[in-house]
Amino acid sequence: MNGKKAADTLLKAFAAGVFISVGGAVFLSCESRYLGALLFAVGLFVICTMGLLLFTGKVCYVFENDLGYAISLILIWLGNLAGCTVSAALFRMTRIAGIAEKAAGMCETKLAETPASVFILGIFCNILIWIAVEGYKKNPHELGKYLAIVFGVVVFIVSGFEHCVANMFYFAVAGQLSGQAFTFLAINTLGNAVGGVFMPLLLAACKKLA
Repeated sequence: MNGKKAADTLLKAFAAGVFISVGGAVFLSCESRYLGALLFAVGLFVICTMGLLLFTGKVCYVFENDLGYAISLILIWLGNLAGCTVSAALFRMTRIAGIAEKAAGMCETKLAETPASVFILGIFCNILIWIAVEGYKKNPHELGKYLAIVFGVVVFIVSGFEHCVANMFYFAVAGQLSGQAFTFLAINTLGNAVGGVFMPLLLAACKKLA
């Protein structure tokens, strides 16, 4: 990957982190968890329609691409982290800084989880992200494309599944980006990666057996 391509990847990943942060901010601002989950979908909606780069969406296609694509996932993860961290720092300087308190409570719960729990919840989260992204890409109906995004996001949030980029924002806005938080994010990321490739590999196996 040349320098120009790497810069483009980082910028698009940074922007994706910003919009996931916007989704996270509106979720934290809502009294209703269900309404917050619905409005969080704005993040993935913008990312899909604007062609931005989100780790959890892009990792689903790692086995369909070359080694360069796999390496780019590292840059995308870092770009997402930067976008979330900068957004969180800016939010904490405004009148909506109160969302940090709610985020801190969520982060305490997350950090008390076992590694196995984080990993499993990460798998199921990205199965839903794959459904959302694949549905947006391949559903022939315009309404179906956007319903795929909404249902994928709402279900993973209400179910309590773990999304590594959303969690980057929650830890950052809560001021809890510690070593423990990065361990959590590493396990969460691995779970998301496994969940992201699960359905493509399963469908490929079914096609071979057909």
